[in-house]
Amino acid sequence: MARERAVTTMTAAQRRARARTEYEAFLAACPSRDLLNRISGKWVALTLSALGGGLPGPEGGCGGEPRPMRYSELARTLAGVSQKMLTQTLRSLERDGLVSRTVVPTVPVTVTYELTEQGVSLYRVVRGLKTWAETHMDEVIAHRARYDAGVGTGTDAD
Repeated sequence: MARERAVTTMTAAQRRARARTEYEAFLAACPSRDLLNRISGKWVALTLSALGGGLPGPEGGCGGEPRPMRYSELARTLAGVSQKMLTQTLRSLERDGLVSRTVVPTVPVTVTYELTEQGVSLYRVVRGLKTWAETHMDEVIAHRARYDAGVGTGTDAD
């Protein structure tokens, strides 16, 4: 005699809610760990900040609005980024749905990058980290100097 299985139906919203609770970044196989790894990179944070309007303004603040930027403008803004790294960063952000790429058939071709709605939501988080780093850098430098001078060389106990 065949055993019947009960089939439960879920709405799309219920399936999305269930999937969200199943992601656990502390588990090695969780796909959210890969995403965290990707979005926590230095060039990702700085690229999101630039596209999010986090460029220094006339008074030195970073309170602009998100706006499209051309590749060359991003490259100039992100001092020290190589062409290869910027290209890889933009491609991964586009793949993850955080940045949109628009090509305008002009001579020469015009390509702009812009944060998507999802990218803007991540930018808001990254902006806080960037601001924190800029605000607390003097304190961190002082702690590093004390640590390196031998003040912070205690042993770690497990």
